[in-house]
Amino acid sequence: MVTQRLYGGIEGGGTKFNCAIGNGPENIVAEMRIPTTSPTETIHKVSDFFAPYLGQLHGIGLGSFGPFDLDSTSPTYGYITTTPKPHWGNINIVGMLHEKINLPIVADMDVAAAGVGEAKWGASKNDSHSLYLTIGTGIGGGYIVNGKPLHGLTSPEMGHIRIPHDLKLDPFRGACPYHGDCFEGLASGPSIQERFGQRAETLRDDDPFWEVEAGYIAHALANYIFTLSPKRIIIGGGIMQKDFMFPAIRKKMQEVLNSYIPHNTILRDIDRYIVPPALGNRAGVLGCIALAMDADMMR
Repeated sequence: MVTQRLYGGIEGGGTKFNCAIGNGPENIVAEMRIPTTSPTETIHKVSDFFAPYLGQLHGIGLGSFGPFDLDSTSPTYGYITTTPKPHWGNINIVGMLHEKINLPIVADMDVAAAGVGEAKWGASKNDSHSLYLTIGTGIGGGYIVNGKPLHGLTSPEMGHIRIPHDLKLDPFRGACPYHGDCFEGLASGPSIQERFGQRAETLRDDDPFWEVEAGYIAHALANYIFTLSPKRIIIGGGIMQKDFMFPAIRKKMQEVLNSYIPHNTILRDIDRYIVPPALGNRAGVLGCIALAMDADMMR
C-alpha cells in the first residue's frame, strides 16, 4: 500500500491563523485555529502545532494576509509590509517560520491561496479563470489562471480599488488608513463597525445599509469583470455569512453592468456565476496545502 504524501497549510489571517495537515478535503489529519496575537507568539504556536508531524510532511504552504512581498529577488521577500495591523508591519513571516520549521515553504497571499483551493477542489475546479474575493476584516482578491495565482509587479490589491461613493447616501468618510473610502475602506467589517459602533454580524438583517453594502460590492465586481473577465466569482469572508447578500449583490451587479456584457452567464445564470466557496471556511487552508503540493511536484 502506497502512503499518501502529507502537506501542511497555514492560512495566516489578521484575526486567526488556520493550520492543517493533509492532502485534500477528504484527508485532513489534524487542524487548529490560533488567534493572531503578536508575531512571535503566533508563529511559536504555529510551529508547536506542526512539530509532531515534521517527519511526515513534504512541504508547507503559507497564505498570508498582506500586503505581502512575493518577489523572490526582493530583500523583503516573505515580509508582511505596509499592513495597518498593529505590530505586523515589516515582519519577515516566512523567515520566522523557517527558523522554527525545517521544511520547504511556499507562500502567497491568503486570498490567492483560497482561490487555488477552490480551483483545485471547489467551486471553480472546472474554470480556467476565476476570481476569489474575501470580504471581512479586510477585503482582498486573488485571480487564478489555470490553477495558478496571477502575479505581477506586486500581489494584486483588489480591496483598494476606487468605487463610487455617494456621500449623501453614505456620509461615512471611509476606514482605510491609506485611502479613506476605497473598496475596503467602505465595505469591510471594520468600516461597518466604525459607522454603527457594532460588529457587522450584529447589524439587523433589515438595516438599509445592507443595500448600500451590496451596491459597493457590485460596483467592485463590475470593475473586475471589465478588466479580468473571470469565468467564476467566488466570494467568502464574514460579511458574506449573511445569506441575503448573494441575491442582493447579483441583482445590483446586473443593474451596474446594464447588459453591456451580453453573456448568458451574467444575464441568465448569475446564480452559478457569483457563488460562495464550495470548501467553506476551509478554502484558505486547503489552498495552502494545494500550494505545497504543487511546489512539491515541481521539485
